[in-house]
Amino acid sequence: MDIIHIKNLEVFANHGVFEEENRLGQKFVVNADLYTDFTDAVGQLIYADGHGHAEYTSENLDASIDYGVAAAKITAFLMNDTYELIETAASRLAEYLLLDIPNLQKVHIELKKPWAPVKLPLETVSVELTRGWHRVYLSLGSNIGERETYLENALNALRSHRSIKLSRISPIYETEPYGGVEQQNFLNCCVSIDTTLEPSQLLDYLHLVEKGNDRTREIHWGPRTLDMDILLYDDVVMHTEDLCIPHIDMHNRLFVLEPLNDIAPYAYHPVKHATVHELLAELLSR
Repeated sequence: MDIIHIKNLEVFANHGVFEEENRLGQKFVVNADLYTDFTDAVGQLIYADGHGHAEYTSENLDASIDYGVAAAKITAFLMNDTYELIETAASRLAEYLLLDIPNLQKVHIELKKPWAPVKLPLETVSVELTRGWHRVYLSLGSNIGERETYLENALNALRSHRSIKLSRISPIYETEPYGGVEQQNFLNCCVSIDTTLEPSQLLDYLHLVEKGNDRTREIHWGPRTLDMDILLYDDVVMHTEDLCIPHIDMHNRLFVLEPLNDIAPYAYHPVKHATVHELLAELLSR
């Protein structure tokens, strides 16, 4: 991934815990690393001979990032809002840049506060963080009531979140229940999204959407109006009390692998060390 560096951008703004900081303001210094892909911007090699001559397609400024515009956006954001914590200011700034600047895939921010009121001889206080877009695959299912409506509600909820871009949607499959509980057939599909949300934040939002669609959790593997599961999140492997990524049982579920194979056959399972297509073939061969 390619990087544009903005170094030591000075901004006079009003952030801090103390009233004087918010009222009088002070100097902040920003370093920002903007991650993107220069491939389309710099032009492609279309001809080369053996004598050192080469011909390229035209440069495309719109395929890169205007660092002047980015610096102006950083300045305006920090001047227009006020936060007690520079941690919050840096986090909100990173989110704003990712949502507002085309072609920006990831951003690293260092926010310095050289006039920090600590009454000690120091050069500066700073915070650093990295935020970016993540590719995520989700499974959606419903087997109670208006099943198509619940699935469409889920898709609309994904579309409406400003930090989520709905990328691809698989065909809908009607499948038999999984897990041994007698119940109606499910409608299932898979989707790919790009999101700036961290895994726990995304899980919280999915649970909120489920709850808004009358989801209850009474019987394990039981019927539900809407089920939304995180299958894969980049190449992340994590296991907490509330969340396991990759989904712990996705490789055993035909109703997951078939629709997922429709939209992402080469998505890679970092624990099973296999693509979705390979997992599906293995499951069908059992």
